[in-house]
Amino acid sequence: MSGMQNQRIIEIKLDERTVVRRSPEIEHERAVAIYDLLEDNRFAPQADYTGPFIVFLTAEERTRLVMEIRDPQDSPLDRIKLPLQPFRRIIRDYFQICESYFDAIKRLSPSQIETIDMARRGIHNEGSEILIERLKDKVEIDMDTARRLFTLLCVLHFRG
Repeated sequence: MSGMQNQRIIEIKLDERTVVRRSPEIEHERAVAIYDLLEDNRFAPQADYTGPFIVFLTAEERTRLVMEIRDPQDSPLDRIKLPLQPFRRIIRDYFQICESYFDAIKRLSPSQIETIDMARRGIHNEGSEILIERLKDKVEIDMDTARRLFTLLCVLHFRG
């Protein structure tokens, strides 16, 4: 396998200790994000590490996202900390639009659902772009990887 093919995540773990309870919809989003992430991702730490990687995500003290990067034997390589403050508004907006979307599926027309879904995707993309920007000096990721990691960040941040 070439070096570029090794610059990827092969396992992702979330700190489940901080989770109170998730709705079936949130749990579904988590499962889909993990599945899609493991199927196709680009994850290239700026440090000269040889992948593939295991990544452990946690929200530390509810103020920082901590991304522990490990080798395939689960030995620590790096620990990246990102303040959660730049994500708070976008996460709140994302959950509000998701609630509207899940509610709309039950009672609105397909065109109304599509309008809400377009807004939901726009907010999701905005959060993903912030994640790419915040990680740029630490880890190179593509937009699809950022979208899936942003979903997992939201799941970690979710309370209730």
